Amino acid sequence: MEPQVSIGVISFGMRGSQLVSLLTAGWHIVLPILIMMKANVTVIALIVVAAYLGSRCTSNKNREHMQVVTSEDGTKIAYEKTGKGPTVILVGGALASRLDHVKLAERLSENYTVYNFDRRGRGDSGDTKPYAVRREIEDIEALIDQAGGSAFVYGISSGACLALEAGSTLGGKIKKIAVYEAPYDEADDASKEWREYSAELNEHVAAGRHEEAVEFHMKFVGVPDTALLAMKALPKWSAMKTLAPTLPYDVAVVGEDRAIPVDRIAAIEANCLVMDGAASAESMPFMRASADKIAQAIPGAQRRTLDGQDHNVSEKALEPILTSFFSKD
Repeated sequence: MEPQVSIGVISFGMRGSQLVSLLTAGWHIVLPILIMMKANVTVIALIVVAAYLGSRCTSNKNREHMQVVTSEDGTKIAYEKTGKGPTVILVGGALASRLDHVKLAERLSENYTVYNFDRRGRGDSGDTKPYAVRREIEDIEALIDQAGGSAFVYGISSGACLALEAGSTLGGKIKKIAVYEAPYDEADDASKEWREYSAELNEHVAAGRHEEAVEFHMKFVGVPDTALLAMKALPKWSAMKTLAPTLPYDVAVVGEDRAIPVDRIAAIEANCLVMDGAASAESMPFMRASADKIAQAIPGAQRRTLDGQDHNVSEKALEPILTSFFSKD
């Protein structure tokens, strides 16, 4: 019988790739776990430490293989290229860099050429001002051109929103799009709360209050105070503060009112797979409604809910689904 670690409503089998994935997870992966935890600060701190140490172990290795492509506005976009086969581009979410997708890239690289990149303003990529969502689409286009002119695209969270925007703009350059839990929310009062969040977030960032911006963002998405205390005690907190100026970028990608851009995504030509996690229904019920509406808006889109998965979707569960979707004609 394998050993188990149970924390609040989360239970992990401490073996193989599950444990490795936990130890090397980025903050967009670890945070949903922390949100649902009912553990004390010591237990939370142990998991945060594990995630931080795991990410440190991979960071130097990844920089050795880093490449750079120049976007249309001259911004340098850093990426890792692994594997052989059709091209897949991975698009991350808020407070995430390419380090957060190392494990997924490794799994997909058995069948695909994977471009795992830092969105502008993150990691080793540049950040030419002023920001515009269009410029992030141009970054993806630069990667596609570098790869030969066409690609599959996978995006998670706000990266899913960006993948959809790219799909509606770049036409035939994107052959297929897979998205997981694009965080649109059309529930009552969601738009009002989103605008208030955006306004206060922008004030923090404009004033250079990066720590306050990260803390405010995390409280908005539901991170408990005990988790914040643990995270602030770690060196990783400084890295998160460095990424704070990109939080308004994610707000812009999701949209000023957080509504699904039905008219734009209806123009997507690529085959699409729209996913959510069954376990998100309790903690983030808007994910299911949004995924349903996205799939209905995109002609011919496929819809799938991953059993046992929440916003912290495991690479082990996700990779075979992406591989199957991208491999079918």
